[in-house]
Amino acid sequence: MSELAQAEPVQSTQIYPRVSLYALMLAAAGIPLYIHLPRFASVHLDIGLAAIGTLLLAIRLVDLVQDPALGWAIDRWPNAQPLFAMLAAAGLAIGFPLLFLLEPGAHVLWQLIAVLLLLFSAYSLGMILLYGRSSTLAASPEPRALLTLAGWREAGMLAGVVLAAMAPALLAGPGDELTGYRAFGLMLGGIACIVAAATLPMWRRPVRPSSQLTISGLRQAGALRLLALALVNSLPVAITSTLFLFFVEDRLALSGMAGPFLILFFVCAGLSVPGWARLTNRIGPRAVLLIAMPLAILGFVGAAFLGPGQGTAFAAICIVSGAALGADMVVLPAMFSIALTRSGLNASAAFGIWSFAGKLGLALAAFLVFPALQSSGFTPGQENAPDALRALTIAYAIIPCLLKLLAMAFVLALPTEEPSR
Repeated sequence: MSELAQAEPVQSTQIYPRVSLYALMLAAAGIPLYIHLPRFASVHLDIGLAAIGTLLLAIRLVDLVQDPALGWAIDRWPNAQPLFAMLAAAGLAIGFPLLFLLEPGAHVLWQLIAVLLLLFSAYSLGMILLYGRSSTLAASPEPRALLTLAGWREAGMLAGVVLAAMAPALLAGPGDELTGYRAFGLMLGGIACIVAAATLPMWRRPVRPSSQLTISGLRQAGALRLLALALVNSLPVAITSTLFLFFVEDRLALSGMAGPFLILFFVCAGLSVPGWARLTNRIGPRAVLLIAMPLAILGFVGAAFLGPGQGTAFAAICIVSGAALGADMVVLPAMFSIALTRSGLNASAAFGIWSFAGKLGLALAAFLVFPALQSSGFTPGQENAPDALRALTIAYAIIPCLLKLLAMAFVLALPTEEPSR
């Protein structure tokens, strides 16, 4: 074995903390786009829920072209990894302060569209680069090494999520939610600048060679089935993520508790990640998903029966559903990366499609759920009729439960594989 080959695992191990840090930046940026944005735009910018849902779906039409194109560009110019990584961080550093400094007015919707296009483009570029370079950043292209990398990456993701979930409330003054959002935007911009400088060395690693991506190649690798699973499985999480603040504040009437519940949810997801990764190496990814998915369904069912003031019961649901999310975050991207690596396919182009599938789920959730809630008479932060709150419960708990059952059917149809060795 050459000296380079012997040294490579050590170098990769030193890179793992930087992988976590870059993942933290992206996750801290992603949470505002999917959880905080609907409430900020509806309450503080006076934009209707139906308009927000339509806007998010329209931006997905841009992603339909953009995400695969970004993946193609990353594969086409492998030596430009540092440039792509810095461009993604720069877009987030500029975009988030602008987003939360927006003021209501005649042109606010167009201003919001411009800022969101910048943010979603930067977020997509960073996510595709990070996931698409898994085999390059890992100690080796073997399944066990890819799962180890996934564990570090998703731990960083979940740390970023916890940070983003708690920051607006901590930064807000008494009864001044808007101040918290604006300070949050500035904080995210600062984090992006710091992370860009700290993680630059990891993007200088040489890229592992791969083959051109084709539909037939994806099909032969089994990746098309995983893409379909990713889309279906993203829908339950997308719906509950976009409605989480509304459910806690308006259905459970637990004002000010959304932040702590989000932190509990994602901390449990983070704590579960190492256990799910080890279990995946022992019994295989398919078996792990078939353990985790019923836990998620149990959480959805429990939420459907909650009423005002039942904070303790909802905390228990956050623990169970958070643990289930940890499996999704580690196992599904790792399965996709393993399938691509085994087949020698260009991973960045494929993860461009993967990224679009996940964001399409979030956009579909907003596009379908927000207009339905608005038509039921639901208004965030206001007194709502029982029928409106019932519609919110159905959207938050019942529909995701049915979609998760469909995702389980997809998993059952996957071929059984041997655990990683």
